[in-house]
Amino acid sequence: MQPNLNLITIKDNEKLIKELLEELVLQPRMKALEWSKITHQTPNLRIGYPGQHLASLITGIRGRKTGARGDDLEDGTEVKSCSRIDQMDKCKDCNSPVARIEITCSNCGSNKINRKKDSKWLFTIKNENDLKVLTEDVKRVFLILADYPHFNQQDYETLRFQSFEIWTNSNRHKRFKEIMTNYYYQIYLVNKNKKPEETPAPKNFWPYSYQFYLCNPILTFSCIVQKASTNPEIIVDHYIKPEVDRSNLDSVMMPIKLLWRKEEKQLVKNYLNSQKLPSFIDENTRNILPLR
Repeated sequence: MQPNLNLITIKDNEKLIKELLEELVLQPRMKALEWSKITHQTPNLRIGYPGQHLASLITGIRGRKTGARGDDLEDGTEVKSCSRIDQMDKCKDCNSPVARIEITCSNCGSNKINRKKDSKWLFTIKNENDLKVLTEDVKRVFLILADYPHFNQQDYETLRFQSFEIWTNSNRHKRFKEIMTNYYYQIYLVNKNKKPEETPAPKNFWPYSYQFYLCNPILTFSCIVQKASTNPEIIVDHYIKPEVDRSNLDSVMMPIKLLWRKEEKQLVKNYLNSQKLPSFIDENTRNILPLR
């Protein structure tokens, strides 16, 4: 879990990260929001390629310009991006699409809006070689997430950008391989055998889900953007520098609320028993402490 120091060539990273977010994400977003008021089209700007730029600045490692699996960064890191910002919402009364900036439905006037936050990372695995490349050849999976930290309070003016790392050759992150393997053999191939003419959906890897925390991801970057639609201010609140060995960093803690359901409690119990690990709960945060 030690990054390749020879490939860390980008310097002054934190300053460049702020500049990139401002120029490639926030300024275009503000323009898109203005045009959305006229066109009634979604202002959601896909974060895929800006996400790869961001990954290079956070890790200090340049890309290979191919966009192919395993070649997102020069050290073979696989970059996946997910944006929950400016998703298209839906009216609960007439099912019409509603833009995030709209307070009421433009079709029926209802204020009963289903605000969406269901974007996820997608992993395409169509054969055993794809599975091998993702879980063995790729040593680091770099996950970028853009979302609203105060979504439940309907605060859409505060944005958050985060990055998480999963090292596929680390024992700490071995559940990632297990999850992807189970998807390929138990979901993809089963569905493919039932309907050979169709291509099954890729693996949905949901942020903040039970499977996400089970993989023990490491948070390497986090920033908050205040007044995002008018006068953005970027505040970096967490950043692990590129050359730091990730082995001694804590994983993101699993919120205890994910374990309330009976089936999830049993899954955790089975895992702890198989690893002969005790469960630790932080009494202040009520979170499951990282499983090492």
